[in-house]
Amino acid sequence: MDTHTIHLSLAILAAGFWVPAGIWLMSKRHALTVLASVSVKDEDALPAVSVVIPARNEERNLEHALQSVLALDYPDLEIIVVNDRSTDATGAILARMLGRDARLAVVTIESLPAGWIGKPYALHTGAQHAQGEYILFTDADIVFHPSALRKAVAHAQANGFDHVTLIPEGTMPGSFLTTVSATFGMFMFIIFKPWKARDPQSRRYMGIGAFNLIRTSVYRVLGGHGPVALRPDDDLKFGKLVKDDGYRQDVLNGRGMVSVEWYRSVAELIDGLMKNMFAGMRYDVSLVIAATLAALVMHIWPWIGVWVTGGWPQAGYAVTIAMMIVSFGVTMGPFGVKFWQGLLLPLAIGLLVYIQCRSAVLALWRGGIVWRGTFYELRQLKTKTKPE
Repeated sequence: MDTHTIHLSLAILAAGFWVPAGIWLMSKRHALTVLASVSVKDEDALPAVSVVIPARNEERNLEHALQSVLALDYPDLEIIVVNDRSTDATGAILARMLGRDARLAVVTIESLPAGWIGKPYALHTGAQHAQGEYILFTDADIVFHPSALRKAVAHAQANGFDHVTLIPEGTMPGSFLTTVSATFGMFMFIIFKPWKARDPQSRRYMGIGAFNLIRTSVYRVLGGHGPVALRPDDDLKFGKLVKDDGYRQDVLNGRGMVSVEWYRSVAELIDGLMKNMFAGMRYDVSLVIAATLAALVMHIWPWIGVWVTGGWPQAGYAVTIAMMIVSFGVTMGPFGVKFWQGLLLPLAIGLLVYIQCRSAVLALWRGGIVWRGTFYELRQLKTKTKPE
């Protein structure tokens, strides 16, 4: 097979993916309900909610985030912060804030029992103290608009949802980090189709650690976080657990209502995603290899091929690139992404591929993963992972 034929085949393959995928993505631009658009009346009766926040070495963000939770305009609220073996000033910050508001309670974890990853155990422990009709699981770096919880609970009640999760607004510094975050989100859209989570007939699901609102009775029936005790991606798999057991679920766009500074630097982003990438591939090396090859051929090579080829292959690569940029800008626009940031896509995708491969290699080399200073054996993670 000559070089021209190879290039033409690769161009057809890439365009064959991105043209239909891009059109389909753009058609789903407004498929998610926007939390800010949910109406709620002051006289509406709202059930008690318990907010559970795990905190391990969160001195950088905790106080600001917790102040936003305390400022929620929700009528019946308790806030449970779980200090999970922190070695920084997290404990001191919580001790200082504890006396400011009677709604705030602190639970301290001194050691991690066998069979658990730290965060799921912290969430599970905090939930045991929850008295509300709903539990909101969130993170120690999430900042809320005062009406965010009121709107989310009103949406859940009005539509009969047992579980409501949302995509927070990212506030990362710099265009590149923003593009990486949005690229990650775009591929999550392609893989998970989160707008289908609300369809009882669909097996699609979603769960996002920034905001997982669950009916307490459902949470107890599911066994709390026990079934996802050894999942680094516990938030996502918790959403799967809810959907698989037949409960109703919805995913919202949280822009303007819930925000997070995902990571402050490329180094932080790499370190933060390392724990999830191999787990997301079910610890399967063949899936990592297949996903890496697909990304190189269909998402990265066209940006190079358009400069080193001519004729129909070059045209195919150009169409692919144009569709990538346009669909990225249109689809992620509702989440605050700028259209021109699509020009950074090859760098963003390349970084995600690197993290994916590095995550697998290091996990296999070490025989496990390191998360928040704790080592978890790969053998144990694989054994306890619930089949997909």
